Amino acid sequence: MSGALVEARGLGKSYPLVFRTGDRLRALWRLLVGRRDADSVAVLRDVSLRVERGQSLGLIGENGAGKSTLLKLLTGVLTPSTGSVKIDGRVGALLELGAGFHPDYSGRDNIALSAALYGLSVEETRAKLPEIVAFADIGRYIDEPVKHYSSGMTVRLGFAIVAALKPDLLITDEVLAVGDEAFQKKCVRWMEEYLSGGGTLILVSHSMYHVQKLCRQAIWLKAGHVAASGDVFAVTQAYLAYQESKAAPATPTSAQNLEFHMLDIAVNGNTADVPVQVESGDGVHVRARVRSREGRPPVMLVGIARMDGTPVYGVSTEMDDVLPVRESTNVFALEIEFDRLPLLPGAYVIKVHPLDPEGVRLFDTIERGLTVRGASREFGMVRLAHKWRESPEVGTDRKVAGQ
Repeated sequence: MSGALVEARGLGKSYPLVFRTGDRLRALWRLLVGRRDADSVAVLRDVSLRVERGQSLGLIGENGAGKSTLLKLLTGVLTPSTGSVKIDGRVGALLELGAGFHPDYSGRDNIALSAALYGLSVEETRAKLPEIVAFADIGRYIDEPVKHYSSGMTVRLGFAIVAALKPDLLITDEVLAVGDEAFQKKCVRWMEEYLSGGGTLILVSHSMYHVQKLCRQAIWLKAGHVAASGDVFAVTQAYLAYQESKAAPATPTSAQNLEFHMLDIAVNGNTADVPVQVESGDGVHVRARVRSREGRPPVMLVGIARMDGTPVYGVSTEMDDVLPVRESTNVFALEIEFDRLPLLPGAYVIKVHPLDPEGVRLFDTIERGLTVRGASREFGMVRLAHKWRESPEVGTDRKVAGQ
């Protein structure tokens, strides 16, 4: 396959309509006589993808879009109705919670069973056992039946096994949505190391933050077909824009009757209700307008948060002792510019809120997505100017970085 680890062409999956007993009997009869014209519903249609060794692909889409079905077709759990799949390498899959585990076996016994299915010898399994147990970190439950595990413990064990086996291809379905935050961070760190070591990843997640962090390419599945594919930032932003358009109904009268109501926002002159993309270190200009029912000048609060909700920075007109500009009797405008925004590459959101003149009550919110692009191996959310001392000798010049 000339370097491709995964190649799928024209994949489709349909299921017969079996809502009633008679439907089931008719579907069974058609299958027995070899007829393929049964009434059916297509959950996946004409999906093609190619993943080279060392690549990372994110699968995104709403619930029911066909993401899990596609993963099951790629791993051989399901047989495609149309199309073909080729995989060249050992696959580690974390699909449905607890899939592949025997509920009556202990965690330790399931480790041995999973390792045998992956082709490991008894000696190899024994050598890897301490590493797996330590990574799972579920304490005494390692010797308890898996049926007694919580969902988080089951994922811990499954991920620990895959991490120890280091497959050529790792396929995960919402593994980062289960378990505590500390374990999620451990999984992300492992995935980053796995990818930097040449591993290949197919990740299903509703978290655009994790998709953008771990993947370079993405496919957006919508109602069983490919709505967009390509660069991870372009695809995720198209998906987020679609979600925003769905979640943006006409402003209700109750909102318009608030004492202070946000009218619009423009980021770098862009008034469209889609996320704005900038390069790391670029400036960002925000302009927003608010309607004041009684003509009183509001206090305006501007904040930046990471897409997962983590606050990054916030400032209000009251803090800096400024007033929004009065455009008319009841409309005020706010303008603020962030010069050389020090945010690291990632997905963020800009929020603007009007408060009463006393700065006590918050009345409304308007948001706009912000994607910061660029290549960086730094950690965190912001780039801080810093200096490295290249030699321990006193008086040695310092290399200035982060500026």
